[in-house]
Amino acid sequence: MKKNKQSSAAIMLRSMMRFIIIVTLLLGAAIIIAVGHQLLEEVQTTTSHITASLKQTDIDGDDDWESWRKNSTLDTSATYVYVHNKRADAKVSQYFSPHAEKVLKVTPTKVPFLTNVYYRPGIGLLYHRMVHARGIYYTLWQNMNPQLAVLLRVIEVTAILLAVTLLATPLYIRRLTKRLTDPLTTLSHTTQMIAGAKEPGAMRLPVPAQPTEVTELAGNFNELLSMLNERQEQQKLFVMNAAHELRTPIATIRSHAQLIERHGEDHPEIITKSVGYITEESRQMQHLIDELLQLSRADRLALDLTPLDLSSTVTTIMQKIAGTFEQTVTTEIQPDIHITGNESAIEQILVNLVTNAAKYSPAASQITVTLTQQANEAAALAVKDQGSGISAEDKSHIFERFYRSADVRGTVAGTGLGLAIATQLAQLSNSELTVADDQPQGTIFTLIFSTK
Repeated sequence: MKKNKQSSAAIMLRSMMRFIIIVTLLLGAAIIIAVGHQLLEEVQTTTSHITASLKQTDIDGDDDWESWRKNSTLDTSATYVYVHNKRADAKVSQYFSPHAEKVLKVTPTKVPFLTNVYYRPGIGLLYHRMVHARGIYYTLWQNMNPQLAVLLRVIEVTAILLAVTLLATPLYIRRLTKRLTDPLTTLSHTTQMIAGAKEPGAMRLPVPAQPTEVTELAGNFNELLSMLNERQEQQKLFVMNAAHELRTPIATIRSHAQLIERHGEDHPEIITKSVGYITEESRQMQHLIDELLQLSRADRLALDLTPLDLSSTVTTIMQKIAGTFEQTVTTEIQPDIHITGNESAIEQILVNLVTNAAKYSPAASQITVTLTQQANEAAALAVKDQGSGISAEDKSHIFERFYRSADVRGTVAGTGLGLAIATQLAQLSNSELTVADDQPQGTIFTLIFSTK
């Protein structure tokens, strides 16, 4: 089934047009109702004044009517009056003002929903009012054509404004939506280009000055691209370093296997020696593979952090590894320090740090493990050794994968992955691993935990 794809501009245009039409129609209707109501109130006021004036006058003939009109300040040109005089001394019981009898020959029809408003064919709308005074009944019909003309003019102007609004609105909305969606369209096209590029990490999205949301989106996407590019470079370097580290033991194993194959029968004494080399290199290769798998799992791992008695945890770990190293290992553990962390990760990091300290320290030296509560309520787990220390240049690289100083490469066994694994586990444990020089010599690795 084919999906109906709609752009943001089309959706915005349709929605805004519906909104503008509804608002304009409602506004126009409100204006017409308000003006119509005001005009109706004016008619009511006018007829009220006229009937009040009539109640003060006795009209039973044309002379009385003309006299009243001349002396009245009210406009009665559109007023039709029927007078019914019920006095006993009345000369004329019924009287019509000029044109009133002709108008009332056809009975006006009541207009629904409008109080006192009637319709007379050929005349239009009439406003009806009835009063009486001193035995005389006055029935007044006020022609509403002047007010109706004003109302029609208002309706005409409102209709013109509505038409102009409906014609101008799409143009304005298209311009507005273009300004809003063009940056998104540009980002979409650039993203497609990046997706199809051979090296997408090297490309960047254009960052528009406005709107703010698109600017932030482009900036965040560029940060993501930078991170992906960095990850890609790290993966390339990781694969290259792994291949390099595996190449040496494999070459050694193949060399000794070929040596046994060619000369083993004639010189059986080389078999034992070569098998020893093959066993050792296999062990080193197995250790490297285990660390690679461990690092790969750490990259994808999400640790469960629980409340821990760190003092008790460190004490237990150090008891497990006691007597494993040639150096003297001492502990200074402050009691009752509690954190939120992962016991397995802490054990792996601590064992790694103590093993590294032993690897790079003289056999007669001392390794000290301390746990303290700092002034800022952070817990600090430190491993101090009395080795030769680490140069300033090496300090900036020792946490990188496969990095090994030129001073120890080839002389001290290792893969260069231990500290990288420890750093990754520290990050997953919401802690930080740092390195500093010890005095007068040696190195201090410190794992800092927040107790909050």
